Amino acid sequence: MVRYLGFCAAMLAGPAAAAPLCDDLGFAGLLAACNRGETIALTLASGQPLSEAGNYDLQSGAYYTLEITADGSAELALSGPDFFRAIWMNEIVIDDIEVRPMAIDSLEFDDEGTVELSFIAIKPGSHVLQIPGTTGAAQRVVFNIQ
Repeated sequence: MVRYLGFCAAMLAGPAAAAPLCDDLGFAGLLAACNRGETIALTLASGQPLSEAGNYDLQSGAYYTLEITADGSAELALSGPDFFRAIWMNEIVIDDIEVRPMAIDSLEFDDEGTVELSFIAIKPGSHVLQIPGTTGAAQRVVFNIQ
C-alpha cells in the first residue's frame, strides 16, 4: 500500500519540464501566445537536407508551428506516424485552407508549395519525421519532446 501511494504521489507531482511555457495561460489555454515555441521550418528539395538543425527539442504542453516548403524539384513526402501520434494537431493550412484532422501518417507534395501545421507537443520521447524510403541522416528530422 505504501509503495502504491508513493507511486500515485510521484505521478501527480510530474516533472517540471512538462509544464507549458507560461504560467498564466488565460482564456486561450494552451493556445495562448505566451505558450508558443519557435516556428520550425523544413524544406523538401531533391538531394537537399530537410533542415540544417536535424534535431529539435520541444516542450511537452507547448504550441508550435511547423512550416514545410517543397521547391517542386521532385515529388516528395514526409512520413512520421510516431511523430504525428505524439502531438495534438490544431490545424494544417494549405493555400489558406484550414484542415483540422484527427490524425495523419504523412504529407506528400506533388508540386511546389507550403504547408503549415500547428500543434501542441504531447508525448515525451524522440520522434522521427522523414522522407519515406531514405536512410540518410539529412533526410530525417528528430523531434525530442521533453
